[in-house]
Amino acid sequence: MSKTTKTNILLIILAIALIVLPLVVNPGAEYGGADGHAEEAITEINPEYEPWFASFYEPPSGEIESLLFSTQAAFGAGIIGYILGNLKGKKSGREEMRKELEAKTSEKSDDKE
Repeated sequence: MSKTTKTNILLIILAIALIVLPLVVNPGAEYGGADGHAEEAITEINPEYEPWFASFYEPPSGEIESLLFSTQAAFGAGIIGYILGNLKGKKSGREEMRKELEAKTSEKSDDKE
């Protein structure tokens, strides 16, 4: 098994552990978002606080909100993946062009001799 394969397996196991461990350690916990906790903390500090802005779209259910969030995350990951792949492709393309140019220049220098 190659070093890369071992690393990938280890990373997958760690990702699964990050997901499962909180559920095992505290099974009855309510895992809410940070927005709700922030709102509670602000209300405790200043009960008269009113938000500056209101949402322009309120999803009809929590499932749709999760779907929209997941779609947004997937779209962002796709953009990041495209950019990283494009940069890597450009780098390997430059290396390939450099090798071709070196081969051509060495052929020309061999022809002159």
